[in-house]
Amino acid sequence: MTEKNRRGIWIGVLASLAFGTSGAFIKPLLESGWSPAAAVTVRTGIAGLALAPFAFRALRGRWGALWVGRGRILAMAAIGVAGTQLAYFMAIQRMNVGMAILIEYLAPLLLVGFAWATTRRMPRVVVLIGSVVALTGLVLVIGPANGQRPDALGLIAAFGAAIGAATYYLIAARPAVGLPPVALAACGLLLGSVLLASAGLAGALPFETNFGEVPLLGGLAPWWVPLGVVALVGTAVAYAASIAATGMLGSRLMSFIGLLEVVFAALFAWLLLGEVLGPLQFLGGALILAGIIFVDSERSTPPVAPIPPSQPVFDEGVTPRG
Repeated sequence: MTEKNRRGIWIGVLASLAFGTSGAFIKPLLESGWSPAAAVTVRTGIAGLALAPFAFRALRGRWGALWVGRGRILAMAAIGVAGTQLAYFMAIQRMNVGMAILIEYLAPLLLVGFAWATTRRMPRVVVLIGSVVALTGLVLVIGPANGQRPDALGLIAAFGAAIGAATYYLIAARPAVGLPPVALAACGLLLGSVLLASAGLAGALPFETNFGEVPLLGGLAPWWVPLGVVALVGTAVAYAASIAATGMLGSRLMSFIGLLEVVFAALFAWLLLGEVLGPLQFLGGALILAGIIFVDSERSTPPVAPIPPSQPVFDEGVTPRG
């Protein structure tokens, strides 16, 4: 494993850890009267503003990079930030949250299938094994759907969220062409916040807020405390780290590392909200890690160098070289 890959994996795990904090801190806001659309719109706007100074510094006056990368920025805002979350909100209004998350996190399998279809080459066995193992772990972490029958429109929305998540990784993995990851994250979040706010104002989603105190860690706290944690850690750090790691590792491996978000979310819910976390969830987390190791091993295996035509195929008394 190269130093770049090793660094990318650690940054990817940091991104999943940061994303995983969102649920435990945004839940008190939702329980106090915030609608999901309002909470996400405000959090993405704050996160974009928080990253703006870092983006400004990273660009170093190369404003032309924003114009060259305008397609990636617009796609990140419309699909990676706004579109995926809108589809997910539509899904959880019509089906069990656990099932909606499970379908959304089929994104790694979609990327494996996309690579298979576009290259017409079957993925290596370790990738297929890793996909099955990771998906099994995801099912164990999320748990059963409590017998709720999914709605057809809910299923369509959930699969739309999965496609959006897969597209997000493809967008993040595209060549930077001078656009720093933090600049892509900042611009995508700011523009995505505007798109989400527009959808809320248009009535596409309920847009409700409550600026009173919210329950947090066994007490009461101002509404901006959990929202600030979600905006700065669960959004700003998470998106910036995720985009940077995807550029280092590629969309497929990073999408599998992204499954750790579900594991970290369950751990934070256990530690901060007292939600039950049983042996199956721990086993599921271990299986997700195993799946990531399988997928990463495919990248770590060097290709077999072909034998030059001038070199003899057989050495004296030795079996053929592979």
